[in-house]
Amino acid sequence: MKKKSAAALILILSVMLVIAGCGNNNSNSASSENKGKTNETKEKAEAVSGASEASYTPYDQLKDKYDIIIVGAGGAGMSAALEAKAKGLNPVILEKMPVAGGNTTKSSSGMNASQTKFQKEQGIEDSNDLFYEETLKGGHETNDKEMLRFFVDNSASAIDWLDSIGIRLNNITITGGMKEKRTHRPEDGSAVGQYLVKGLVKNVQEKGIPLFVNADVKEITQEGGKVNGVKVLFNQADEKMIAASAVVVTTGGFGANKEMIEQVRPDLKGYVTTNQVGSTGDGIKMIEQLGGYTVDMDQIQVHPTVQQEKSYLIGEAVRGEGALLVSSEGKRFTNEMDTRDNVTAAINKLPEKSAYLVFDSGVKTRVKAIEQYEKMGFVKSADTIEALAKEMGVPADQLQKTLETWNSAVKNKNDAEFGRTTGMDNDLSAAPYSAIKIGPGIHYTMGGVKINTNTEVLKKDGSAVPGLFAAGEVTGGLHGQNRIGGNSVAEIIIFGRQAGIKSAEFVQAAK
Repeated sequence: MKKKSAAALILILSVMLVIAGCGNNNSNSASSENKGKTNETKEKAEAVSGASEASYTPYDQLKDKYDIIIVGAGGAGMSAALEAKAKGLNPVILEKMPVAGGNTTKSSSGMNASQTKFQKEQGIEDSNDLFYEETLKGGHETNDKEMLRFFVDNSASAIDWLDSIGIRLNNITITGGMKEKRTHRPEDGSAVGQYLVKGLVKNVQEKGIPLFVNADVKEITQEGGKVNGVKVLFNQADEKMIAASAVVVTTGGFGANKEMIEQVRPDLKGYVTTNQVGSTGDGIKMIEQLGGYTVDMDQIQVHPTVQQEKSYLIGEAVRGEGALLVSSEGKRFTNEMDTRDNVTAAINKLPEKSAYLVFDSGVKTRVKAIEQYEKMGFVKSADTIEALAKEMGVPADQLQKTLETWNSAVKNKNDAEFGRTTGMDNDLSAAPYSAIKIGPGIHYTMGGVKINTNTEVLKKDGSAVPGLFAAGEVTGGLHGQNRIGGNSVAEIIIFGRQAGIKSAEFVQAAK
């Protein structure tokens, strides 16, 4: 009898444990004990995802109504949430992926900004007008000029804002198409994306802003022509209607949606993509259903330096700090610091449609992201140029000649071969030498929904969709036909903040 009673008690306890475990099967949730363990065991994962699952809000804390719903937890979405919260409102962030960050996590080179305090501290003379002119030239004069003017004029304050919340970008380099150093990176020169996402998630958490993951928004709802909430699917199973006075869409572009890309650019079929799998154009489709319209959808940026096997972006900062591009013959073939479309075209003209980035230990010291490339097995290294040439499978004498010619060009500040004028502060003479094989890959969709400088989503007649705002890569027009490296991170912070401020003002005016 005692054995039966004990067995029954064990059975009851087991059932209770199962129920407790299943009561909240959303990956947002974790007990306080598990949170501590998760933080300890996922420190390495944070470097990739930008945040551990313990950072997210448990599903059982979901409410039926918020002041503002922000769809997408990348840099733009979290910036919007922080500004809305600062205005005294109650925002919520809904992210369809299991982790926050989106494409922001993959950002590498840095954040462009002009007339910043960090530039002034380092004696870099820059101006908003020059930033404007170079970006307009980079976009082939097709950029939305009003959006671009707002963008450059608010870039320095965005750097200040990030600094004020513990995200310091004071290591400055240069990207293609720019004459001045204005690409701001973390102090240690590491990739900007992971650092930025980790800092934003930390601030979102500290401000008590709910951030739900595995929350796939399927529809933005309206009543009387005004946005009033969303329909969201949690864990691919539980559908909810959540009400709000405004919705901010920050879902990113469509760089991972092969069908959408091939529809507007059939010539890009078969290209690898650097985009995270969640960049499928969901926000664009939902906004179109509400009367919003798109611009520049066929303007898709192909990044010239992508590791092909793993579709991994090799950041422009590598070239900005002195790396060269060489062909299978061991020769340079273009100005490495030209705009991305021109460098891509030069690579595509090569018979193999691929090339090598060649650099020395000095570049590696200045670009911490190279350590990640090494861990992923992308980097070939050798103590001598001859040995590196053998690793690369290129003629050693030609590679030696290429580097000697380049080092002379750096010394004389005159690239007679291709007219490069930037990224020439240091020569390539510090062994060991390294190379990464690269080719072009789909990187960024310049097209998207049309907004104004208040981040209001516009209809074709020029009127705004009441209560609907958008920011980041989901929008189009700012970059024109070609985006300058470092401008996407600036865009998500500048317009993400603006979306949070303007959506908050909209809600407050309606109360």
